[in-house]
Amino acid sequence: MIGALKKIWQFAGKETVNINKSVVFCLIHAICNMFQIGAIYVIVQALIQGETGMKPAVMAFIFMAINCIGGAIIKNFSQLEQTHAGYFMVADKRVAIGNKLKSIPMGYFNENNLGEITGVTTTVLDNVENMAPVILVNILSGFINALVFTAMVVAFDGRVGLLVVVGTIIYLMITSSMEKKATVIAPKRQESEAKLVGAILEYVQGMSVIKSFNLTGKGDQRVRTAVEENRKSNLNMEKLFTPYVIAQGMTLQVFEVGMMVMAIAFFQQGNMVLADALMVIIMSFFIFTQIQSAGSGMAILRVCSSCIEHANEMDDVPQMDEKGKDIVPKNNDITLEHVNFSYEKKQILKDVSLTIPSKTTTAIIGPSGSGKTTLCNLIARFWDVNAGSVKVGGHDVKEYTLEALTDQISMVFQNVYLFADTIENNIKFGRPNATHEEVVEAAKKACCHDFIEALPDGYQTVIGEGGASLSGGEKQRISIARAMLKDAPIVILDEATANVDPENEDKLQKAIEELTRNKTIIMIAHRLKTVRNADQILVVDDGQIVQKGTHDELIKQKGIYANFVNRRKDAISWKLGA
Repeated sequence: MIGALKKIWQFAGKETVNINKSVVFCLIHAICNMFQIGAIYVIVQALIQGETGMKPAVMAFIFMAINCIGGAIIKNFSQLEQTHAGYFMVADKRVAIGNKLKSIPMGYFNENNLGEITGVTTTVLDNVENMAPVILVNILSGFINALVFTAMVVAFDGRVGLLVVVGTIIYLMITSSMEKKATVIAPKRQESEAKLVGAILEYVQGMSVIKSFNLTGKGDQRVRTAVEENRKSNLNMEKLFTPYVIAQGMTLQVFEVGMMVMAIAFFQQGNMVLADALMVIIMSFFIFTQIQSAGSGMAILRVCSSCIEHANEMDDVPQMDEKGKDIVPKNNDITLEHVNFSYEKKQILKDVSLTIPSKTTTAIIGPSGSGKTTLCNLIARFWDVNAGSVKVGGHDVKEYTLEALTDQISMVFQNVYLFADTIENNIKFGRPNATHEEVVEAAKKACCHDFIEALPDGYQTVIGEGGASLSGGEKQRISIARAMLKDAPIVILDEATANVDPENEDKLQKAIEELTRNKTIIMIAHRLKTVRNADQILVVDDGQIVQKGTHDELIKQKGIYANFVNRRKDAISWKLGA
């Protein structure tokens, strides 16, 4: 138990101060409860002694007023501190996880890990937020109150106080045994909850596929399995706790009755006055109620501790080396020297060397899976190379901080992701402190100002998650506006026009021309007109650069590039027959 409580304090970080304040308030609250016992004792004494005056009543009223008013005020402050600690300790953890995700290899974000990350940042941390400070304070509060009441019982009769101590020890032994059992099953419960979140997330994201294949109600087997596993894990935990909870309750009831029996026996033997005997009987209800409250918290403590352990597993995710400096390079030359790279055991790039001079355009073509996108991702340091080096401005990318490196690079992806926010905020994503005027200027250059203005709320229109309410061409142009506003000296275009309809293609091409002016450009493209004007063309096949040169040089050579151009010419000249 102590280890689990310590784990909450460690997890709380700077919110430990607020938890400590709440514990202090609980101590003061316990002192207020002593006045309640005092009020009862005054009335009991008055009744036994036959006092009918106002003095006992007034004294009892003052004691109860102190208990009620003081207790209410103190409890209010205590709960405020608990709420503050619970919310902000989890908020800080979520921010820490978000910051960590910025500096881990992109390979970590596979389908399984997406569900795991979602589960940790939602369900698992929600449990910590709602349980951790409350459970910690409730346990300590219960024991503090029980200790205060036990001390008062000892004041009436030490032998009864000893009985209370023995009952408490037995109760704690049962609770400790339950906690040890919970250490086995609690992690399984957390794992099942994370899997459930991942399965539901995947199901919702794949809804269009499910509908298109008419699998509604049929294609949800993984979700059903996850729900069933989560049901079983929760039920197993309850089945595990039930006999222990019964044993706890019986123990408290036995010793509660024992206190009453001892009080009555001692009174009949003449070893205890009537007032003290009655107070011991009354105190039996107070003491064991507080112990039971602490024990109930301990039953949940292991679940909370397991949630914290699960969330802290994110700390063990390997990070890229961030011992870099805030370098501002003098030029934007890009160099790869003998680069090798593998996704797990599959080698993608094999001894690749190349140079991209500053303020030139380099086009990369090649078959699907040849390593084109991987080359660009290594330049942006989404992954680290297995061997060799990647340099930007003469500095190895590992010498930069990730922030300094990303300041040098803007990327426009084939599959654009827009956030569920206003269009203006999506454009400002690369430079949050940009003014509205700068956003509009970037949008005009990206040829998206007109369609934005036609929307109901213009730049303040909130778009759906992923940009679901916009067409592919519109999303691409907003993505280009975002890159323009960032104004990085290196621009990477990953097949940015591949899925754009002909009506939007001309507008998108103008936007790209505006974006790439006086920049170092790397473009992955399959369209002839975007390739032929490049300063150099790199042909990638099976993880190696098999051809390199200008359009005029490569068209004269037999190989992938000439075949690529001829196929494109054939496709352009193809017409439907009469």
